Amino acid sequence: MLNSEQLSEFTRNSKLETRNSSFYMDEALAEARKAQAAGEVPVGAVLVGPDGEIWGRGYNQPINLADPTAHAEILALREAARQAGNYRLPGTTLYVTIEPCLMCLGAIIHARLQRLVFGAPDPKAGACVSLYQIPADPRLNHRLEVQGGIRE
Repeated sequence: MLNSEQLSEFTRNSKLETRNSSFYMDEALAEARKAQAAGEVPVGAVLVGPDGEIWGRGYNQPINLADPTAHAEILALREAARQAGNYRLPGTTLYVTIEPCLMCLGAIIHARLQRLVFGAPDPKAGACVSLYQIPADPRLNHRLEVQGGIRE
């Protein structure tokens, strides 16, 4: 698990501009509010294409959809893949309000996203920097740029 100093250094080293990240994180937070209003865990996500347009949106809905995979990240990936007509989404960035879990990070890696930007770390289930550091695993064939702590 990274301490606050390591997370701060991790965030500083990202190539993403915070100004742009704030706009898209606001969109993800709006999705999280939908989840909260629906009685779900308030997590939201937006997937942004290389053109800067939002290709997919999602908010947690596993309770209401009776689907354990209906996490915000998965729903945003599904919408973006349908729009793109391809399960691979190179050159895209996913903004999510909390650090993704193992399931979501696996889908993110399989979709070949370029970047992942998350708000708060998740010490209970985070698969990027908190509990696990999956993107740093050299055995993976896909590299993912990760930035955490945006609007934490």
